[in-house]
Amino acid sequence: MKTQILLFSLLASSFISAQQSADSLIINKNTIKTNLTAYAFRNFNLTYERSINKTIAVSATFATMPKGDVPFLNSFVKEENREDIGDIQLGNTAFTLETRFYFGKKYNSGFYLAPYYRYTNMKIDEIRYNFYTYDEDTNVETNNPIDLNGKFSAHSFGLMIGVQWLLGKKQNWVLDWWLIGGHYGFAKGDLAGKTKYALTPEEQQDLQDEINDLNIPIVKYEAHINANGGTVKLDGPWAGLRSGLSLGYRF
Repeated sequence: MKTQILLFSLLASSFISAQQSADSLIINKNTIKTNLTAYAFRNFNLTYERSINKTIAVSATFATMPKGDVPFLNSFVKEENREDIGDIQLGNTAFTLETRFYFGKKYNSGFYLAPYYRYTNMKIDEIRYNFYTYDEDTNVETNNPIDLNGKFSAHSFGLMIGVQWLLGKKQNWVLDWWLIGGHYGFAKGDLAGKTKYALTPEEQQDLQDEINDLNIPIVKYEAHINANGGTVKLDGPWAGLRSGLSLGYRF
């Protein structure tokens, strides 16, 4: 009888131990995050991360900035120069796919490297281009400003370095610090503008020559001018940086 009780106790102990080991293998593999620092730039964002194993995870991020004033524009443009650039309105959306390789001891934690792909769509309104016309009969120079509106999209690939901490008793909370990331790719788009006054053929040619002589670095562009303004098509490289601090929850 004692032998049977001892055997039963050993079996029960083994079962409980095995159950505890199995429970310890249960890992919360889903994480929802948001980049807190991006809200200072009117950027609303959400990231879903799915763990593949201890060291690898994949994620998708959607971010949007409603159209409005350029954040902190007054910090780098003097007030007296605001009339020269217009009341710029900017809005964009971005979608990012990312694979992470973690190097920490805990599950999906510590320093990581993250190659990623990003698609960006941007809308810009009210960019002002001052075009001056000269009347030889009256010897008067008149500003005929052109307000440009348009949009462009970009595809880019990059790499980010960061570190992630697991917080709380159950380690369900996540603090993700994007140390630095950079991406490079290509963009295409167009800008369309209208002049306040109709342009003569000579003024149209002058404006065409003036835009052609801008020599904007890196970006390729092609202008088509008419009596009411014109369009500018853009095509060229696109680059950007990523940094921030995200807070998330694992489940």
